[in-house]
Amino acid sequence: MSTEGNKALVRRWREEVFNQKNLAAFDECFDANAIVHGLPPGTPGGLEGIKHFIDTYLAAFPDLHCTIEDMIAEKDRVVYRFTSTGTQQKGFMGIPPTGKRVTFTGIDIMRIVGGEIVEYWHETDSLGVLLQLGVIPGQAS
Repeated sequence: MSTEGNKALVRRWREEVFNQKNLAAFDECFDANAIVHGLPPGTPGGLEGIKHFIDTYLAAFPDLHCTIEDMIAEKDRVVYRFTSTGTQQKGFMGIPPTGKRVTFTGIDIMRIVGGEIVEYWHETDSLGVLLQLGVIPGQAS
């Protein structure tokens, strides 16, 4: 697959899963044996782990919307920076519903082989989210 094709796959996955809440896009975009890095401790690994984590996230933040800010692709890798916003309506990872709106950023790297995502690294500003929810004291920026 070309770098433009790889970028289109990643855009499709982000748009369908996060903005359209279509979790079936996982099976269409990810290899069944994908390796997933950066999940919270205690989350099962692999594709089932990320599906479960994102399903839980979308339940807690039902209006979550993701915007890809930058995207770079080379060979079999796609790197993108994103901004997400959402309002916490249900409990999440032990945090009771706050009704607070959060904005956070992250950077993901995906390795794509044969038109499927086979490896995924995920980093998000978790500290910023916790500050905005009021879970830890401090000033959110």
